[in-house]
Amino acid sequence: MIKALLNVFKIPELRNKVLFTLGMLVVYRIGFWVPLPGVNQETMKKSMQQAATEGSAVSSLLNYVNIFSGGSLSQSTIFGLGIMPYITASIIFQLMGSAIPALKKLQDEGPSGRQKIQEWTRYATVGLCIFQAAMWLAYINRLDMVYANWATNPLWWPMCIIALTAGTVFMMWLGEQIDRYGIGNGVSLIIMAGILSRMPQAIYWVILNSPIRQLGFLRPVLPETEQSFEPQIGWLGVAMLAAGFIAVVAGSVLLTVAQRRIPVQQAKHTRGRQVFGGQRSYLPLRVNHSGVMPIIFASSLMIFPAVIFRSLSEQAGTGDAAGWWASTMSWLSTNFSVGEFPYVVCELVLIYFFAYFWITVQFSPEDMAKQLREHGSFIPGLRPGPRTAEYLETVMERITFVGASFLAVIAVLPSVVNKSMHIDYSVTQFLGGTGLLIVVAVALDFVQRVEANLLMRNYAGFLGSGGEDGKGPRMRGPR
Repeated sequence: MIKALLNVFKIPELRNKVLFTLGMLVVYRIGFWVPLPGVNQETMKKSMQQAATEGSAVSSLLNYVNIFSGGSLSQSTIFGLGIMPYITASIIFQLMGSAIPALKKLQDEGPSGRQKIQEWTRYATVGLCIFQAAMWLAYINRLDMVYANWATNPLWWPMCIIALTAGTVFMMWLGEQIDRYGIGNGVSLIIMAGILSRMPQAIYWVILNSPIRQLGFLRPVLPETEQSFEPQIGWLGVAMLAAGFIAVVAGSVLLTVAQRRIPVQQAKHTRGRQVFGGQRSYLPLRVNHSGVMPIIFASSLMIFPAVIFRSLSEQAGTGDAAGWWASTMSWLSTNFSVGEFPYVVCELVLIYFFAYFWITVQFSPEDMAKQLREHGSFIPGLRPGPRTAEYLETVMERITFVGASFLAVIAVLPSVVNKSMHIDYSVTQFLGGTGLLIVVAVALDFVQRVEANLLMRNYAGFLGSGGEDGKGPRMRGPR
């Protein structure tokens, strides 16, 4: 591993790409600390911390949005909206491409068509930024998180909307620069940096609320340990958290790279006296083809019933007609908070539904069977055409069930641990959920790209072993 890291900096081109990527991520984190004008940051921080501990719909929304904003939404910085408007616009055009023939035709045109769709995505991102910025400013203004002299200033609204929109557009530009001059997917790396930025806070919480706090070498950097200090989690709890984190990360890696390989045979054809084809290969079908999309969609939809039931419960409790309606709304409001059994069951059902929905939209067995037939390939034992498409659809349905089951476990694990063991959500979110899956997928993609650059230049990479000199197998010329 150390040799592989040293080899990265031995190659000038790869070294420049890695350093450029790190530099762009540093610029992103600097912008994270630039606050919006006129916002009372102390009041906002206290209000958001209180909302995060309630387990309500507001806390669910904040946790969901903070995944893509790096936590800057609760601090109201110029990067407060994060990269989420761009992701939302990309998902919208991706789904519309499967439903609208004109967009699908543009996608099939190649680079020129995709460039046109990318341009429309940027325009849609600006529109979403303006709308989300206006909604966010109205929310914090209604909760008196803005200084009075700023809230009455007519220029405050356009100034903050422009600042939030410019922050998201700048982050989108940073991602494109990483794609062009760096290494890895720029937008995904920005999201990963925002998620990992909260890991020190999680580690600090574990230290403060466990027997680790009483270790002598940590006392100079921690608050004074009281004599009556009783740890919230013991050594067994710390060991279980560490083991659970390792197990979930290993499972997430396995889920991300798992494939169902279908053997494909190429038909033989003769040209003159030479026979071509007849090669055997594999058609890889990813077990988790939909990625984190089912969790994102399910988490987004589960916010609405919680908000509706809570508002109905408050209205029923304050009205004159107190009875079964008030008790029913109170029960629904309580049981549809994060971590409760009805909430978890509904979220699991939605994850399965959106996993199959995403496969239906994005995976076309008919097109895949058509491409195999056009290239002179076939699956042994199956006739090309409709029979092959039917087989591919059956296999995809089965492996999607396995992938959706693992996604369901990963999605509900943080909220269940948070509710049952009373561990802060900033800690349990690293035991699963959308954030962990994004980090694992992006890290694997980054390592694979670095690995490809190392192997292309005859260096040993991270995922393989080379010779004793740290280099891979020597290239052999023709005899």
